[in-house]
Amino acid sequence: MIKMVRVDYRLLHGQVAVSWTSSLGINAILLVSETLKKDKIRMQSIALAKPNGVKVVAKSTSEAIDQLKSGKTDKYSLLIICETVKIAEKIIESTGFNSLNLGNVPFRKGTMKFSNSVYLNDEETKILKNMKSMGTNIFSQMIPDDTKHQFK
Repeated sequence: MIKMVRVDYRLLHGQVAVSWTSSLGINAILLVSETLKKDKIRMQSIALAKPNGVKVVAKSTSEAIDQLKSGKTDKYSLLIICETVKIAEKIIESTGFNSLNLGNVPFRKGTMKFSNSVYLNDEETKILKNMKSMGTNIFSQMIPDDTKHQFK
């Protein structure tokens, strides 16, 4: 069962590993990235951030969608962390999950600040507006104790 879908370019780190995992009762984390599995150093750092007792799996977008549709993930309390807004859009479309946490989207040239840790370019804003019009609740929240900032 999906508990949360989050966009965080850092994927797995202390905030996710500790606060979100315990707050949501997570026992599995699905990292969705097109580059992570090819980067040995990032994979090693992800392994170091893995919370005790929590299964962590890295998949490409298509692999993740296949896993989610197959029912293999149904037995888990699942946190899905997507590296980009585009990936999150595909995951939300394929699962029908109706909520998206914007955790960390980095500053880049041509982006505008949405919250302290979320900077969106025109394409990402368009994707999120479309998702919002389809009924997805979109918000930014770094950790569970922080205030939610709704995407409008």
